[in-house]
Amino acid sequence: MQKYGVKSGLPANPNAGTDYSNRKLKEIWLAGGCFWGVQAYFARIYGVAKTDVGYANGRTANPSYHDLKVTGHAETVHIFYDPEKTGLPTLLDFYFKIIDPASVNRQGNDIGTQYRTGIYYRDEADFPVIREYIAKEQKKYDAPIAVEVGRLENYYPAEEYHQDYLEKNPGGYCHVDFSSLREQTPPAGKTAYPKPAPEKLKASLTEMQYRVTQQNATEPPFDNEYWDNRRKGIYVDVVTGEPLFVSSDQFESGCGWPSFTKPIRADSLTENRDTSHSMVRTEVRSRHGDSHLGHVFPDGPKEQGGLRYCINSASLRFIPLQEMEEQGYGQFIKLIEE
Repeated sequence: MQKYGVKSGLPANPNAGTDYSNRKLKEIWLAGGCFWGVQAYFARIYGVAKTDVGYANGRTANPSYHDLKVTGHAETVHIFYDPEKTGLPTLLDFYFKIIDPASVNRQGNDIGTQYRTGIYYRDEADFPVIREYIAKEQKKYDAPIAVEVGRLENYYPAEEYHQDYLEKNPGGYCHVDFSSLREQTPPAGKTAYPKPAPEKLKASLTEMQYRVTQQNATEPPFDNEYWDNRRKGIYVDVVTGEPLFVSSDQFESGCGWPSFTKPIRADSLTENRDTSHSMVRTEVRSRHGDSHLGHVFPDGPKEQGGLRYCINSASLRFIPLQEMEEQGYGQFIKLIEE
């Protein structure tokens, strides 16, 4: 197998030392060209418990590598991940950083149907997540996205010498650029940002903060703390302190509330269908505090993904850049200074 591209130069694995043996793991299968590099890349995303490589969705049983030109299988990485530490949207974020989504049967200099891109699932609940993600991603491209999406029809583990190839051969080459792994942010674990007891919560919040976060109220537009805030810093859940947004992703939308193009982590928020006030909207809540934050709309800046997270100031606490280190958010400074 001839491989080209950047030298692997494997970065540290943030999952090293994490015990996933008693975790309830989910699975996804991703084809992104040469599976040597794709496996090494995804093994280094926090929350990925283990990976293996193999051949997926072809026409024959038990193919070998040398059969792939005629069997129709794709070189694929089988990913087991802990949904409490990462989520499918986050994995797809990183997937799209290392593929050319418009390329057909080619990634880097590897050409053939075995090098096509593909997202394969067994859990039917994953399909709408994948479909919605690709629809959002398509807005960034003029050419149609060529990533194959489908239920996993078959998967056969590849030969042993392919498994963890770059771990065993760190001087190996592949098309994957590992530099985007530096964009990972530290996980917001459940124990890191616990929700206070109800009596403590009510005592610590203002009346407006309590009504917004706990009773789904909405504060007045243009009459709230952060709607016109232009300072650099981070916004955290006022209830738990969980990091949610950074000033680099804030923009002036004219709506009268703080607006952001994206959260710090896609899986730090949950979304719910909201039919209140005779409207159909998508409500946004913090994952760990379950605080009502606001809503997300598909009318944000197209060049930045097309989303507008319209968030109540009362659900947020702003920490200026110069205070982030002191208050325990120093690891997020790079997201603001870049």
